[in-house]
Amino acid sequence: MSRIGKQPINIPDGVQINIEDKLIIVKGPKGELKQEIHPLVKVEKNDSQISIMVKDQEDKKQKALWGLFKRLISNMVTGVTVGYSKQLEINGVGYKAVSQGDKLILNMGFSHPVEYKAPQGIEIKVEKNIVTVSGADKQVVGQVAAEIRDVKKPEPYKGKGIKYTTEVIHRKSGKTAAKGE
Repeated sequence: MSRIGKQPINIPDGVQINIEDKLIIVKGPKGELKQEIHPLVKVEKNDSQISIMVKDQEDKKQKALWGLFKRLISNMVTGVTVGYSKQLEINGVGYKAVSQGDKLILNMGFSHPVEYKAPQGIEIKVEKNIVTVSGADKQVVGQVAAEIRDVKKPEPYKGKGIKYTTEVIHRKSGKTAAKGE
């Protein structure tokens, strides 16, 4: 049996869950998320819990799907109640970011400013050199943060660029002068 998959998911107050044919819809204070359900996975809603089952509990592929869908649905419930966020740090002289509505404008030393338009349901805030990406869908928040980081990845010599606040950049020493012989 899947250790993660067999654990039920508790439904907090204020969250509505609808299970249709092959679709689960989770509504909460932070938004609404939808997920298509694999044909081998069965999702059941009890009073205040959701349980996930598969047809063959010994099949390796179905056990993997079991744990996957338990975690996906659990992330959906957490997303519509609490939400997810990632923080990025901008390092470098003259590098800056400004948020205007749903756009993020990055000045990263290129000949032109880079504009990034946030997808629906994602909020981008900028405070000094910290960019915070937040939203209800964990996958979309991570994808948006990765796309912003890709504009100017941190370089290993001076650490200039965009990095996650939790990321550690391993610095290289650079060139050293050759000793006279």
